[in-house]
Parts: sequence; structure tokens; C-alpha cells
Amino acid sequence: MAALTDAWNRSAVGRLWKQAAHIELMHRSMGFAALGFVTLMPLLVVVAAATPWEHRPGFAQWVVDGMGLDSTGTQGVRSLFAAPRNILSATSAWSLASLAYFGLTFVASVETGYRKIWDLPSGPWHRDLRRAVWLAVLTAYLFCESQSAAVLGSGLLPGLVRLVLTFLLGVVFFAWGQWFLLGGGVDLRTALPGAVITMLGLAGLRVFSHLFFAPLIVSNAVTYGPVGTVLTVETWLVGVGFVLFGGALLGRHIRDGRMLRHGGEIPLPRRPEGWYEVPEESTPGVRWRSDGAGGAID
Repeated sequence: MAALTDAWNRSAVGRLWKQAAHIELMHRSMGFAALGFVTLMPLLVVVAAATPWEHRPGFAQWVVDGMGLDSTGTQGVRSLFAAPRNILSATSAWSLASLAYFGLTFVASVETGYRKIWDLPSGPWHRDLRRAVWLAVLTAYLFCESQSAAVLGSGLLPGLVRLVLTFLLGVVFFAWGQWFLLGGGVDLRTALPGAVITMLGLAGLRVFSHLFFAPLIVSNAVTYGPVGTVLTVETWLVGVGFVLFGGALLGRHIRDGRMLRHGGEIPLPRRPEGWYEVPEESTPGVRWRSDGAGGAID
């Protein structure tokens, strides 16, 4: 039994399972969904209301694209998360301050997940500036993605161009996002496989959502009203968080597996000098390692 347990811990699946438990993957995915909803929804609604175009893409359009909804589901989501024209005049300073606070908290949860995955300590005292920039770039990316359908138009060729651009820009964003949030603790080349896996995972989630969540939105809207639509969207956001952190996790295992195949040891992440807050280890010597050694989670 001991030999079987050791073989499981050192297998690729066992190592992946071990770190998924170590970083509390599902818990972080649910936190991502909750904070993402109270951050991205009002943020994209406000940005959409500020645009001069008649077609106002925002949170609703992003959800429609991400979930691959049909016309019935699209109508329900857009009616629920529409961007009214008077939203800017109704937005107070307190609302903007609350939005900024929840936005930075949302990015902090993403950063903490990345740091857990790459076994990095907490960031510097001025990390909120990085988080604000990352949130602004994320908002711009989501806004452009939701607007791309109106700009490029419909048809096979525009749809293919939009698909390729969305994928490539998404890979660039997620690779840059890890490098930027972690302050260079993970370089772009190391983060690239995880970014590709994240975009592939989001594409697979879109297919899954089209098959299961699209009809669920319609049935829940009839049974529970607008609350049913919100719950379905929130469930989809849990899936987005799972793919986001899971993609980065698989990216690390690809890097570590390559190192092990070449006879090397798992290297410690590159850490910029001078500004890290190095926490004390609660249990010295018991750190998780993706080669199966160490760690208290079995």
C-alpha cells in the first residue's frame, strides 16, 4: 500500500490533484465568481453606459459570448444586465469608491491564487498599483471582446477573424497577467503554456455552457424569475474561475514535468529582489513540491 501511495503521489495526476487541494481550487473558483460578479458586472455596465455607440456592449454581451447563448437566453441576460443611459448621472462617489474597493479585492484574490500555484510569497507594499493596472487592462480586454461582434460584423470570415483575435489576445493577456501580477516572479515564457490552456479551457467551457447552461437559463427564468438567471450566470463564473486557476496550475506542471524529464530538480521561482514580504512558514520543511516530494496534503 505504501508503494502504491508513493506511486500515486509522484504520478502526474497525483501531483496535480495534490496541488489542486493545496491551493483550494474549488474554493478559489467560488471566490472568483462572487467577487467577479460584484466587480465586473457594475464595472462593465458603467463603461458600456459611457460609450457613445447605440449598441452598448457590457457585462451582458460578455456573458452572452462566453456562454454561447441562443436568442432566448440572450434576451433574458441582456434585459437583466442592460446599461441604462442614466447610469452615469446616478453613479455617486460612494459607488465608485465601493467599486474600486471590490475591484482591488477581486484582483487580490486572483493574485493570491497565482502565488499559491507558483509557490511565491506575498507581494510588495505597493502591489495595489499593479492590481489597478491589471484590472484596467482586463476591463479593456473584456470590453473589446464584447464589442468585436458589432465591429467585425456577422458571417463566416468575420467570425473566424474574431475567434482568432480573441484567442490570441486572451493568450497574451493571461501570460502577461501572471508575469505582471507576480512582479516578474514568473517570466512570460513560463506563463505561456498556462495561458494557452486557459483559453482552450474557456473555449471548452463555452461549448459546455451552450449545451447545458443555455437551456438552464430559460428554464430557471420561468421557474425562479430573474434570480434564476443570476444563479446560472454565477455558476458559469465559478467555471471561469476554475479554468483560470486550473490553466495556470497545468502550466506549472508542464514546466515542472519538462524539468524532471531532463533530469533536473524543480527550481524555486525567480524572485525579484528588494521588496518581497517573506512570510514565516507555519510548518518548516513541509512545503508542497510538484515532483511529489514534501507537502502535508495526500
